[in-house]
Amino acid sequence: MKPLLSQTEFNQQLLQFLSASPTAFHATQTLAGLLGVAGFEQLAEEDAWNLQAGKRYFITRNDSSIIAFVYGKKPLLDTGIRMLGAHTDSPCLKVKPQPELNRKGYLQLGVEVYGGALLAPWFDRDLSLAGRVTYRTADNNIASALIDFKLPIAVVPSLAIHLDREVNNARTINPQKDIVPLLLQMQVAKNSEEQKITPTFKSILCEQIKNQHSEIKVAQVLDYEISLYDTQAPALVGLQQDFIASARLDNLLSCYVGLQALLQADTDVSSLLICTDHEEVGSTSCCGAKGPMLEQFLERLLPDFETRVRVIERSLMISADNAHGVHPNFMDKHDENHGPLLNHGPVIKINANQRYATTSETSGFFQLLCEQTQVPVQMFVARTDMGCGSTIGPIVASEVGVKTIDIGVPTFAMHSIRELAGVKDAHYLYRAVVAFYQYANSFMF
Repeated sequence: MKPLLSQTEFNQQLLQFLSASPTAFHATQTLAGLLGVAGFEQLAEEDAWNLQAGKRYFITRNDSSIIAFVYGKKPLLDTGIRMLGAHTDSPCLKVKPQPELNRKGYLQLGVEVYGGALLAPWFDRDLSLAGRVTYRTADNNIASALIDFKLPIAVVPSLAIHLDREVNNARTINPQKDIVPLLLQMQVAKNSEEQKITPTFKSILCEQIKNQHSEIKVAQVLDYEISLYDTQAPALVGLQQDFIASARLDNLLSCYVGLQALLQADTDVSSLLICTDHEEVGSTSCCGAKGPMLEQFLERLLPDFETRVRVIERSLMISADNAHGVHPNFMDKHDENHGPLLNHGPVIKINANQRYATTSETSGFFQLLCEQTQVPVQMFVARTDMGCGSTIGPIVASEVGVKTIDIGVPTFAMHSIRELAGVKDAHYLYRAVVAFYQYANSFMF
């Protein structure tokens, strides 16, 4: 068993992972690449499987969700399965199917808001485009490719305060008309015979595929799933570099924690990591947590229904999704006894109305695990007069029937274009999850 990553090593590799993963597609591709390097065998869902104890596998679905599995040498009925779930998607702006807007000679793109995005921070940022493009090949087949422009090629300019004197007192944002990225300024025709040609978005995508994938011959771009993202690189910030600032900390940070911990998993016991798409919009898709991906994997692993139910009863799922740290400017937004602090350890999330799936038993286990690994742990409960978000935890618990705990790293500015977490907390969680993946007994409590 290789030694654990130090906090410095872990955070530097986390920053690299965040930079390489501007979309759920790219996050899944990056995770798959790291698993392949570590010796995990990729399985195709359309093939017949012959899973063998002692080996490691992974599958992807829709290019945006992934399951990685360490098949332990001990019988599943003796150990159960250690599971960790996270999600690959984050709130963002997604380009519409017919996005071209030619206004006053400026080419703009119509976008949809994906998930519960905090919109104000999207103004005046250096934006790029990334995602998946589906195309027709020269021999009339359909294929897809991932692209990432990487360069800052778009911006949503703010309206000057001189034209909106009340902007600092009563600002509202109309997502249809206010958040419209500016892409380029068309060339003015030099004479009456010359025509101004507005490039289509599909033609721009086609050119980008040629630039990034010279081996691909695109006959026609058919469709795409393209998102805007902030090009500012993830960074350690603060006078003493106490914080990690980045886009998509919710929830790629948890995906990366799960991956690095799985690479340390005990090969005697079975461990699983699932990172699904579409959590920010309800998880209802073929590759979302409310879809059948995990359940189908478990059915193929354990075809006998009674055995499967018995193994699930001996298993436990950690649902890892970022938590709200108590903001020093808005302390009254938290319950006074449940305000998690950055750099004070992972947070157990509890809700009486099952917005989180934590029970006293799963919470007690995680607290004991953290105590044994010298990891500090905190609690979050929303104010009684305020609602709270939810996670894949209650979904997986209800769909699969596995005991579940909801935990996460405390975060500021959740769902902003740039979020903030503590430099210690992801590493704390990594240490706790490594211990979880090495836990030898079944979860029969």
